[in-house]
Order: sequence, then structure tokens, then C-alpha cells
Amino acid sequence: MQPLVLYDTLSELPGNSWSPNPAKPRFVLRYKNIPFVTLWVEYTEISIAMKSIGATPIGRKDRHGSDVYTVPVLSDPNTGALITDSLEIASYLEKTYPEKPIFPNNSEPLIRALDSTHFSLILPALKPLFARTAEILSPASGKFFTEARSANVPLPWGVGHDDDWDPLEKMYNTVYEWYQKTDGKWIMGDTFSYADIIVAACLLWYKRVVKEDEWARISSWNGGKWAQVLADVEQECKST
Repeated sequence: MQPLVLYDTLSELPGNSWSPNPAKPRFVLRYKNIPFVTLWVEYTEISIAMKSIGATPIGRKDRHGSDVYTVPVLSDPNTGALITDSLEIASYLEKTYPEKPIFPNNSEPLIRALDSTHFSLILPALKPLFARTAEILSPASGKFFTEARSANVPLPWGVGHDDDWDPLEKMYNTVYEWYQKTDGKWIMGDTFSYADIIVAACLLWYKRVVKEDEWARISSWNGGKWAQVLADVEQECKST
């Protein structure tokens, strides 16, 4: 079996990875023990690079009217498939490599709905996270990121006050209720699924980009639940 190729975006952090959406297929690939390599793309070069490999744009235009391309993109040389979007990549991997399911018990429609809900919850809480993200990119990519993302999440992006972080805490009070509905440690009780990967990928993003005291703050919410969820998912998705 040839290794699959995951396209992700560069940063100035050790190990590069920070973005939550490429983190999701990385978790899936490791969980399913599928061999893969990562190709790193500068944030400013994503559209050029993804267009050059024939990836599909995401269906909206930028402020200049051009098609928007994004990562993650997954290339599977074993089948010839080239898939854009973390959720569609997860769906492809589940159908093509069904061992160790991430959508157990026909749960894909429910988890797709949860993914949409999770995104709508996090949207009002993005400002401090975007501020920290711009700081860990190269200067050119940080500027590009700020210009691109401020179209949907208007500046200023603050980090220094409690009310900058309050929307994120409010979001996690809601997500905490999802976990409280079952007795197990996962959203589906004792059954690990892509739902937990959705949650963990954003937690990994925060841990990578925010300051140490800010991560300690997030980790303290809901009795330390979120540091534990991230640790549990990372353990579950260790390659063997």
C-alpha cells in the first residue's frame, strides 16, 4: 500500500501543525493505521498549490471574486482519489478503509449534524484564537490570514480581557452537556467516533497557538474536561 498524502499548512511552530481542519484527517489516519505523509504548504500559497494539483475549490469566492481553495486535501495514490474538506476526507476514509470505524452504528448523518452545530457554536468565539494564530505564521502568511479571516470575523481581535474569552467558555459549557449525556468518556458513551475528533482537533489548535496561561485557563473549564478529552483522543489515535 502506498502512503496517502495529506496537505497541511506551515507555521513557525516546531512540527508546523496548528490548523484544526487538517488535524482531523491526521487523527483519522492514525486511528485507522493508514500510512501517510504530510506535504506542507505556506498559508499564502494554498490556493496556488491546491489548484496546481487539481483539488476542488470550496464553493465560495474571496473578496477579489476568485475561487477559494483550502487545506486539508487528501491524495490517495492507491485509488486516484483527491478529496477536499476534512469531513469529506473522513467519509472517504471510512468507506475505503472501513476497519476501525469512525462513524460506528451508521452514525455519519448524526455526526455531520454535530459538526455543523460545533462550527456554529465556535464562530462567535474565534477572535482571540485568530489573533494568536496570526502570530505563529510567517509574517506574510500572518498578514494574509488576518486579511482573509477578518472578512467574516471582523477586527479587532482581542485577547487581553475576560470578555475576549467568555464566548469560548460559553461554547464549551454546551459541548460539556454533550459528554454528560452518556456514562462513557466519549460523546457516544464507550464508543469512540469522529465526533470526539471534531472536538479534539479544535482543542489541539488552541493548545498549539495560545499562550501557556491561556491554555491553562481553557484546560480548567468544566473540571479539566478539555485537556482530558484531547489527551484521550491523542492516545486513541496513536499509530501502532
